[in-house]
Amino acid sequence: MDAPERGALMLVLFIAAILIGWTVVDLGLYFAICQHDQVPMKLVPCLFKSLPSLAGVIMIVKSRALAEWISSRLDD
Repeated sequence: MDAPERGALMLVLFIAAILIGWTVVDLGLYFAICQHDQVPMKLVPCLFKSLPSLAGVIMIVKSRALAEWISSRLDD
């Protein structure tokens, strides 16, 4: 793996980690707000708030293919 592909791979993994971290923070804040307002957490908002995490996991699984695609697009 040459340097551009390694850089693209690091970019993909970094973005995936940010998406997963964003989901953790967002769900944590939703939990804190529900505890403060003394209302139960609802399933549908939790599912919508979990979508970036799903995208991050998919990006991690397909990271090498995404990195190769990014690297080839930048080379053109």
